[in-house]
Parts: sequence; structure tokens; C-alpha cells
Amino acid sequence: MNIISKKWWYFVLSGIVIVPGLISLVTYGLRASVDFTGGTLLELQIKNEPFDKTQGRQLKIKNEDLKKVFTDNKVEVGSIQQSGPDMYLVRAKEIDKNTVVKIENTVKAKYGNVKEERLETVGPTVGAETTRKAITAIIVASLAIICFIAWAFRTIPKPYSSLKFGICAVAALVHDVLVVTGIFSLLGHFYKVEVDSLFVTALLTIIGFSVHDTIVVFDRIRENLRKLSGLSFSEIVNDSILETLARSLSTTLTVLFTLFALLLFGGETIRWFVVALLIGIISGTYSSIFNAAPLLVVWEEMKGKRRK
Repeated sequence: MNIISKKWWYFVLSGIVIVPGLISLVTYGLRASVDFTGGTLLELQIKNEPFDKTQGRQLKIKNEDLKKVFTDNKVEVGSIQQSGPDMYLVRAKEIDKNTVVKIENTVKAKYGNVKEERLETVGPTVGAETTRKAITAIIVASLAIICFIAWAFRTIPKPYSSLKFGICAVAALVHDVLVVTGIFSLLGHFYKVEVDSLFVTALLTIIGFSVHDTIVVFDRIRENLRKLSGLSFSEIVNDSILETLARSLSTTLTVLFTLFALLLFGGETIRWFVVALLIGIISGTYSSIFNAAPLLVVWEEMKGKRRK
């Protein structure tokens, strides 16, 4: 199987996935949660839902009805999600404690027994600082990866450059970050999905996994550059990908099984964190095999053409 011969098809497929997300990022951006914008996160447990005497059963509380309670108290609500059978997670602009008490009393009078499970308030300054730290963390991690791979692969035979390996690895992880952020931008616009501090954690985890998978392939390329010196660079890379393919897929599948279990049974609070990891792990495996190594081949081919 000649994977490298179809490298441009893989690049086109990546473009088809990334471009809509980039357009969405430029047009709509990401739907930021209170972690970044500042505000209040309030989780309520409403045990006794309203009883409908005509139908003889409990009625489901609608998010619109619960939102009206907040707007009546002059509170701007960002979103309301059901985080459990009787749990409601409300993201809103910053609310003072007195207003929270009024809202809880109103909800209690209207719907029954209410219990405050969580109340977190983040100021706009803290939100801006979180954004800066998140961007800085991703940039620093990317630069550190380039430097580490360039140092770790310093013994590869000449005329190949270890720096190219580092840059191609980072290009693959940038691919994965763009895929995840682009998809979440679309989800935020069409389905009101917000990104929070867990999303940043997911991105950093994806970066680590992507580089780990890429280094497995690159390390085999480094070994084969000595063993298979009679072959062309593209043939060596293709053989290296095939030799590590089963290992990469096996590693990815074990992670995906765990993430699917978390998605099914982990609850509402970590649902989108798990979704981000699922998208990133799949993208990371794809980019390591079909983007990073082929990009290295394209770079060497361009270098060879310039020499000629």
C-alpha cells in the first residue's frame, strides 16, 4: 500500500474539514463561556416539577420558563442546560448573592423544592487573564515541541534536517487544533455550544497525543534512514508509516473506547470536553499518518528540485 503517492488527496481532505471551520471562526468566533467572558455559573436542583392535574402527571420544566424567572429579575442569561434528571445549569452575566436568593425563592415558589448545588462567579478581568494564559500555553507548548524534536532527532543522517521533523510535527498539531476549534465554532453558532477552561485542557491534551503519535512515525523514519539507505526518501517514509500503522490504530482505538464510555455515562458537565477529545484524537491519528509524514516528503522533494 503506497500511502505517500496519494499525499495530495490527504491534504485536500484536511482542507475540506478545516476551511469551513476557519470561515466560521472568522465569521462567528467561539462561543465563550463565563470562564472567559466573566459571569455567574449557577446549578440548581429542582426536585418537585410542576404537576399537571388535567393530565395527572408531572410536567417537564422548560428552559424558556426557567429563563423567564431570571429575566424577570433583570439577569441576562447566556444558556440553560439540563445537567441531570433534576439538575439545571445556568450561565448568566454576573449576579450578586441577593439576586441569587431572590431567583431561588421565585423558582421554589413556582416549581417546588430547590437546592443550590453550585454557584461560581468569574469577573471579566479573570476571564481575560484565562484567555491570555490559554493562548500562551498553546504557543509555548508548540515551540517547546519543535525544540525538543529538533534536539532528539539531531543524529539523523545528513542531508536531512531534524528541525524539519519538529516543524512538520507542529504543523500536524496545528491541523488538529484548527479542526477542533473550527468544529466547536460551528457547534457554538448552530447549537449554542460554549467553550470553557475544560476546552483548553482538551486542546492541550490533543496536542500531546498528536505529537506522541507523530513521533512514533518519525522515530521509525529515523531508524529506516540508516537501514534502508538504498531507497528514496518517499519510499522510506511510506515503509515507516506501514510499519507503525497497526500500533497507531490500536492506541487510538483503546483511547476512543474509553472516551465513548465517558460520553455515554460521564454526565452533562464533561460532555463537550469528551467530544473535543474525541474529535482531536481522531484528527491527531489522521494527521500523524496522512499529514505530518507526507508533509516531510513534500518538503524534501521541493528541496531536491531546488538542488537540480
